[in-house]
Formats: sequence, structure tokens, C-alpha cells
Amino acid sequence: METFADYILNEPELIKKMEIVYYLQKRTGIFYDNSVILKTEIAKLFIETMNLPVDKNMVLTACLLYACKKTNSAQDLEKIRGYAKESAEYLSQLGFSKKFCKMCEEHNRYSGSEPREKESDILELVDQFGGMLTNRPERIAFKSDEALCLLENRNLKGKDNRYLEQFKEFVNAMKEVKVA
Repeated sequence: METFADYILNEPELIKKMEIVYYLQKRTGIFYDNSVILKTEIAKLFIETMNLPVDKNMVLTACLLYACKKTNSAQDLEKIRGYAKESAEYLSQLGFSKKFCKMCEEHNRYSGSEPREKESDILELVDQFGGMLTNRPERIAFKSDEALCLLENRNLKGKDNRYLEQFKEFVNAMKEVKVA
């Protein structure tokens, strides 16, 4: 019998994966909004542009689901610290592998899991950077230069993220892209 994990991981088209998660959100109330789509698109471009040696399908699927138990309340610190673990447990129930769930849980560093999966470092970058590019009730969105500076010098200061330098290169290259 096919699990939800099998179903979504076997879907080759990203837009159809997004549609699957949209309907899952309608049925179960998981967290899924435009910020999830933005972060997933950033991850897709980052992986493709920098030719990263990762399973793109797995990373993009994880981008769509790693925050599925996230709360909209930025005030509840316990919920903020616990949603990654809760999301990983939920994803395990949907049939995702231990590695996939660990990767999702490690998108932030609250679990303290070591050693980190390499894909977790990608999720961490796109989660934090993408989050800074969106408006929040408490602040307006940062410009990409500001977000990159905060990412490097505040959020990840003293942290080892194996893709940070490539991500900085990627963001700077994307600033040069002209859209007609």
C-alpha cells in the first residue's frame, strides 16, 4: 500500500507537489502559505544554479512540508521551539523515512541534532532567508542585501552551515538577473 510519502515523492513536477500539499492543508490544517512556496522556489533555484550534490526531489518536498506543524503565533516560544520536532513526528506518520524527518527537524537548530544532514543546511538557509524576505505582522520585509547580512552575521554567526558561502554567491548572482 502506497503511503502519502511515496505518493508525493513519486510526483516529479514541483507544481503538482504544491497542489498535493495544498489539499493536505485543506484536509488536515497543516501550515502551508505563500512563504512556503517562496522558500521552495528559492531552494529550487539555489540547487539548480549552484549545481548542489543533493537529491533535489527530496529537498523540495521537504521544503513544502518541514514546517507543517508551525504555528502562526510568533509569541509562543515553546511552540516555535517545538514545531520542528512535532512536524518530523507527523511526517514519520505519513511514511517518510528517518533521514527525511531528521532533515526536516534540523531546518532550525532547536533540536540540537548532530551531525546535521547536508540537506538540513539548505533548508536552514532558505527558511531564514525566505522568512526575512516576507512581511510579518511585526515588521516589513528586508531587502535581499539586508537579509543576507543578517543571515550571515546574526542568525548563523558561529554556526557551521556547509552551504553558506555558496548561498551568498547565489543570492548575489540572482541580484544581477534582469527580468523583462
